[in-house]
Amino acid sequence: MTEPLPPLLRACAGLPGEPGTLSGRVPVWFMRQAGRSLPEYRALRGEGTILDAIANVELACELTLQPVRRYGVDAAILYSDIVVPAAAIGFGVDVAPGTGPVVEHPFRSAADLQRLRPLEADLDTPYVVDTVRALVAELPDEVPLIGFAGAPFTVASYLVEGRPTRTWLRTKALMHGDEALWHQLMDRLADLAIASLRSQIDAGARAVQLFDSWAGALNPQDYARFVLPHSRKVFDAVARPGLPLIHFGVDTGELLGLMASAGATVMGVDWRVPLDEARRRVPDGVALQGNLDPAVCAAPWEAVAAAVRDVLRRNAGHPGHVFNLGHGVLPELDPEVLARVVELVHAEGRADGT
Repeated sequence: MTEPLPPLLRACAGLPGEPGTLSGRVPVWFMRQAGRSLPEYRALRGEGTILDAIANVELACELTLQPVRRYGVDAAILYSDIVVPAAAIGFGVDVAPGTGPVVEHPFRSAADLQRLRPLEADLDTPYVVDTVRALVAELPDEVPLIGFAGAPFTVASYLVEGRPTRTWLRTKALMHGDEALWHQLMDRLADLAIASLRSQIDAGARAVQLFDSWAGALNPQDYARFVLPHSRKVFDAVARPGLPLIHFGVDTGELLGLMASAGATVMGVDWRVPLDEARRRVPDGVALQGNLDPAVCAAPWEAVAAAVRDVLRRNAGHPGHVFNLGHGVLPELDPEVLARVVELVHAEGRADGT
């Protein structure tokens, strides 16, 4: 007898389930579910860069598992960072506490392409592979591990700007000013993402997410010209039967259809676009993930519950729905509220397709 699919994989495939059973449950997990909102995370994480914590297999495993135990979510997501591959090949990337990715010598010219050698995951990021294997061995079958990588555009923005930005000035200047060099950079970053994702999939990750966090900084024409071919290359290279391919970016309401066309089987939706409207913007057969505003979770419970129910109402029982926040968990949020969100989604969410 074939074992039933875990709720996450069932929803990603758009398969209806039986109400009142595990198969009929709307799955839920939270982006950045491991992190500063959890007291157990703060007690264990210690000081120093996140890159050091990621390289510690035992620590990275425990930090991945903490929110699974605390919240009862339907997926674990690997404790890692989107700049790990670039850092591992020696580009000179670090993650500064309170700031984010910083680059000592940002990408400026064709000569910098030589700093982006291919990633050999078993040699460059063996700790990531070992962490995935250890997690797969420990997680229950109904809680799949999600692997992830940074999409070429978002990683490029850090390498070119040298730090987080709100204008993407240097990134867009390179994109429009030297298109050939831009595509060379993006091609190399696509290869980094492919190598990283393949290593995670081979080690047992059962779904993967490509984070193009800052793609919403682009208009549709520029996205289609400068970004879409490279994201499509990543998805084409890692696609496997039954493997959910999740794509997400912030403020990407005008790009949802284009981003889905890169090869995603699941589109992440931020809180700016109602879920029922997002459904109209993506092709049939593409599942949706989202899309509760993280900041709402700081409101009184009655308001949080109303917002959760609104997301579920707009989904209207569509089986292709993974409940999530519209972005990551904020450090200020009360873990008990997030645990109640999970309970509410499990109790009232419908995935029966009616």
